[in-house]
Amino acid sequence: MRSTRATAAVERLKERSGNEGYAMVRNADESFYLVDHSGAAPVKLCERMPLDEFVAFVKAYGPQTPRRQTKSDIAFEKQLVKKS
Repeated sequence: MRSTRATAAVERLKERSGNEGYAMVRNADESFYLVDHSGAAPVKLCERMPLDEFVAFVKAYGPQTPRRQTKSDIAFEKQLVKKS
């Protein structure tokens, strides 16, 4: 089942955006596209893409979550700024 990565990417998009209307469509030729069912009529959000391109598209689509930073990460970035 190669579409597991694509399904997980769409589920993460739903969580990030709060929109449960996003769905993925898988074609017989192993291509995928994203659809938004939240309105009156479904809206096709992209053209057919192979798996890797589709996952990259879905990751970049919609709101992004901020990167988590530890105290060590913040201290390291401050050290980098001081050296510049």
